[in-house]
Amino acid sequence: MFALSDGYELYMGRWSRLLAPRYAAFAGVSDGERILDVGTGTGAVAATLAESLPRSEIVAVDPSAQFIAYAAKNAKSPRLRFEAGDAQALRYGDASFDQVMSLLVINFVPDHEKAIAEMQRVTRADGTVSACVWDYGDGMESLRIFWDAAVELDSAAAPKHERNMKLSRRGELGMLWRKAGLQDVREEALVIDQAFSSFADYWRPFLAGVGPGGAYVASLGEARREQLAARLLARLEDAAFTLSARVWCVKGMVAKPN
Repeated sequence: MFALSDGYELYMGRWSRLLAPRYAAFAGVSDGERILDVGTGTGAVAATLAESLPRSEIVAVDPSAQFIAYAAKNAKSPRLRFEAGDAQALRYGDASFDQVMSLLVINFVPDHEKAIAEMQRVTRADGTVSACVWDYGDGMESLRIFWDAAVELDSAAAPKHERNMKLSRRGELGMLWRKAGLQDVREEALVIDQAFSSFADYWRPFLAGVGPGGAYVASLGEARREQLAARLLARLEDAAFTLSARVWCVKGMVAKPN
């Protein structure tokens, strides 16, 4: 059995660590800024910021106590603070941060408009609010290959295919940021490549039961699970391979009060 935090590290942490430096560059973080990382998971973005911004204070929140405990245990900087928190009800004062960031999370928040309003509220005027979401339909090969195989074997799985995920298409985040009243909204696609040493390196994270894909695998009986693994193995082969992944990123500036 995997602990939730260990399962997440296997399933998504490796991707987050690759994305974090690219995302930070896109967001335009500057050393000395006070930064809030919303939905930090196991802390990839927060840890990257702490390493690259020696004068910045970084606060990172997540609703999962297990994730927060894992991230805090592995924190290497006293300027990095992990706290349990809900993106829809941030407990920080108005204009508390220079930057508010959210990597691979906003599409999972039940009321994403409320979360964006909260992220905007705690950011100072002229500060930046940013987020990134996987392009689940075409741009995230690892998950698309998984779900395509699952649906080929079981048409009832089609509604669970992550290509149906909200906010995962070009322009959707930008539309949301503009609706929220953020200024100078900019969108950009970031692409990374993830190397896998073998098919087992690809398949093992799905056995952790984390995320939509992991939850689906956990719901299968042993025979169906082995059938799915065999279908994927036939597609990917048992050798080293690389899969690409694209995220849609957005950032916008908080307007000055009238």
